[in-house]
Amino acid sequence: MSNTEALPGALLCGAEAAGPAPAGIQILAPREVPLGGPRAMRVRRTLPQRARTLIGAWCFADHYGPDDVEATGGMVVPPHPHTGLQTVSWLFSGEIEHRDSLGTHALVRPGELNLMTSGRGISHSEVSTSATTTLHGVQLWVARPERHRDTAADFRHHAPVAVPLDGGEARVFLGSLAGDTSPVRTFTPLLGAELSVAPGAVLTLDVDPDFEHGVLVDTGELHLDGTALGPSDLGYAAPGRTALTLANPGRGTARLVLLGGPPFEEEIVMWWNFIGRSHDDIVRAREDWQDGTDRFGRVDGYDGDRLPAPVLPRATIRPRRNPPPPAQGR
Repeated sequence: MSNTEALPGALLCGAEAAGPAPAGIQILAPREVPLGGPRAMRVRRTLPQRARTLIGAWCFADHYGPDDVEATGGMVVPPHPHTGLQTVSWLFSGEIEHRDSLGTHALVRPGELNLMTSGRGISHSEVSTSATTTLHGVQLWVARPERHRDTAADFRHHAPVAVPLDGGEARVFLGSLAGDTSPVRTFTPLLGAELSVAPGAVLTLDVDPDFEHGVLVDTGELHLDGTALGPSDLGYAAPGRTALTLANPGRGTARLVLLGGPPFEEEIVMWWNFIGRSHDDIVRAREDWQDGTDRFGRVDGYDGDRLPAPVLPRATIRPRRNPPPPAQGR
């Protein structure tokens, strides 16, 4: 799912200033965002926000569902553009039909990764299928470093196997964890995995100490390194840890998405479905989309009009950086 807000905010996001790693876990609470009209889906967004705009190169995280498609109308996102990013689609339930300007026609299914690389420009549509009764998942974006910003557009699919853990399991869709490695290419080191934690279990995961990590809770009760997280909370752990401890004190299985990567060292400008390096980058991308240039190609097979770009904000985008989270005792 992409950002279909009518009045999207404009952000300039940057990596956290260098300094000693904080001891505690920072809790990033979600905000609810309506997408489209009165019957449209509502999502819970944890990235970006004032407290933190990036976790590694992960720059956008929406968590949605479980939604009754009969009540909400499901997901119907007409063709729309992207620049400067990779989109990561991951479902817990439901099915989404993806079409893009590369000619890709694919289905997004639970437990299977669909990753689209924008290149200098790509467009795509997303529609939940008629077989879907409940839609539930996450939509994530990855910022691309400047040196790879215009690498050719691409689409990849990967169905990771379930890796058994002592008290749970993991599906690693990007990077490496618990002895499993995804074959899907990324442009910075990244970690992306769905994990489940059995009732009463405590998992200790070895992680890269150069990475910062985020734990997005889907369902159940979860403690990250002793800090309680609620559903849709995103717990942030700064670099320096060699392990993360996930504990489930509840009676049901807890499910989460684990994100990670080294701090992203570049500033990025985000607006609508575009990522650039300056306000002018965004203006040019919007003009190219509105003018119908060949930069974004054409999505064949979608029955309807493409999505027009919102009106740009009058002001130039201001810098907005990650403040260091407060240090806490262990």
